[in-house]
Amino acid sequence: MKNVNSPRLLFQFLLICSGVLLLILSSCSEEKEVSDFTRPNILILMADEVSFPHMSAYGTTWVNTPTFDRVATEGLLFLNAYTPNAKCAPSRAIFLTGRNSWQLEEAGNHMPYFPEKYVSFMEVLKDAGYFTGHTLKGWSPGNPGTKDGKRRELTGKAYNDRKLVPPTSEISNMDYASNFKDFLNDKPKKQPFSFWFGSIEPHRAYEFGSSITQGKNPEEITSVPAFWPDNDSVRIDLLDYALELEYFDKQAGLMLAELEKMGELENTIVIITADNGMPFPRAKGQAYEFSNHLPLAIMWPKGINKPGRKIKDFVSFLDIAPTVLEAAGLSIEDTSMQPITGQSLVEIFESEKEGQINPNRNHVLIGKERHDVGRPNDVGYPIRGIIKDGYLYIKYFETERWPSGNPETGYLNTDGGATKSVILNLRRSGENSSFWQLNFGKRMQEELYDISKDPECLENLALKPEFNHILSSLSNQLTKELTEQNDPRMFGQGELFDNYPYSNKADSAFYSRYMNGEKMNAGWVNPSDFEKNLSINSKSTTL
Repeated sequence: MKNVNSPRLLFQFLLICSGVLLLILSSCSEEKEVSDFTRPNILILMADEVSFPHMSAYGTTWVNTPTFDRVATEGLLFLNAYTPNAKCAPSRAIFLTGRNSWQLEEAGNHMPYFPEKYVSFMEVLKDAGYFTGHTLKGWSPGNPGTKDGKRRELTGKAYNDRKLVPPTSEISNMDYASNFKDFLNDKPKKQPFSFWFGSIEPHRAYEFGSSITQGKNPEEITSVPAFWPDNDSVRIDLLDYALELEYFDKQAGLMLAELEKMGELENTIVIITADNGMPFPRAKGQAYEFSNHLPLAIMWPKGINKPGRKIKDFVSFLDIAPTVLEAAGLSIEDTSMQPITGQSLVEIFESEKEGQINPNRNHVLIGKERHDVGRPNDVGYPIRGIIKDGYLYIKYFETERWPSGNPETGYLNTDGGATKSVILNLRRSGENSSFWQLNFGKRMQEELYDISKDPECLENLALKPEFNHILSSLSNQLTKELTEQNDPRMFGQGELFDNYPYSNKADSAFYSRYMNGEKMNAGWVNPSDFEKNLSINSKSTTL
């Protein structure tokens, strides 16, 4: 036997051992990469302000949304999806954290500071090895705060370098799809990703009549909601909204095509939805069906059984964070997130049933606190509500306040636009005040609607004694669940929300002017050029 103590043999021995060790480590590394690669990618496609049922998959004929429809056909179409708070910042905070807005302190308001202790699922995914990013509107508007001396990335790193020439003057010049390609090019191979496409369409403003120049016709609108006048100006406003919604859908389709080309779509969870209802009076920022009821479709070729199903279960934005975490193999207990109120949708993915899957998913809670400026002392308009058994019950806590902001400040919780101008001008002219009352007037303390028959929420059943038992039952359940969720309103501490500061100094400056006696024109609705010369069709439908 040769002497292994000789230098040459010892070197050869060590070299062989090193090679074996490298093979073992390489095998482990490859195994880990494959394991990471099997974790699903996450793609959030978030339109900015769309009401249910304004996607063609739901049967709306005056919008054409082939990308949304594809996701619904190859995945799941949700019929009862809701945001608990119908405004951008609080709705997106709910989506990212799985907690209701009354469980998020400052983040339950609009344009807030985002408390450090509330961690987004995108931040968790990044810590767990995901490559994360977004284009344009992630969580917004507000200040996300800092972490380790750097601005927090609640929806990942921003990819906003690519620009294009938009089809109208009010559509963003952001090249969403190309920015997504940049993100994918930066992503290390075999690393799962989570990307947030934050369109700013169909958020206002619109180029009035752009839909007509693009070939749409006011006669395409099959019906105008009865709480708005039915005239050409309102119909064109709706078509302009539809045009911007279709642009969002087209950009989303380009992203799916890119994933398909790369072979990544099969293991990507695609969630396509909107943050809150359409930017029209009595919709965005309020608590009716057009406010909180949203379009939602989810596809995951590798993880959803029997695609094409229509789901009647009530689902909430609360449910997105726990769904993503479970699909990624993460437990909430192993993250830095606060306890989650929502429930994962993975059980629905794994089912093969249609309609109602889980009988316990039979209701959702909604509500809001302070949205935009426009009231003395900058107070909010607190609401809580519950949707169950075909009914919507709403409780208003401060009925002496104006629900959309004070008249002298221009009802600032309703965006300026043609429909708003039509309603206000009809009242100024003395021709019709009923639309103004429905959209901007003060409310009763309680409202109850049979949304199965009255989705426009026009007949308040709280005024009818025969519905008292339903009203009482829903009110009691709402109070019970809000108490269990430690809602400050249930403990006489609702003023907390009014005292949280805005993150934007301009808002404080605006209200300082108001409080110092600089009253805004009562007709101010943030008019764009088209509104200054708006020709209103006087043949409006009265109620």
